[in-house]
Amino acid sequence: MSTREPEEMLEERGVAVDHTTITRWTQRYAPEIEKRLRWSWRRPRSTSWRVDETNVKVRGRRVYLYRSI
Repeated sequence: MSTREPEEMLEERGVAVDHTTITRWTQRYAPEIEKRLRWSWRRPRSTSWRVDETNVKVRGRRVYLYRSI
């Protein structure tokens, strides 16, 4: 994505921003965003899934409600 595309997107919403401002924002905030994302990328992710099953009443009828955890 070029810096002109967000400029046009913001302009459509009534916000006047120059593409050089977006470039400066990118240079300023990208390292911090990457640092925060790298921390979440390192965390181990669980690959197991569990299914929770319960009975609920809908319009007077009992139905099963399943949800994955």
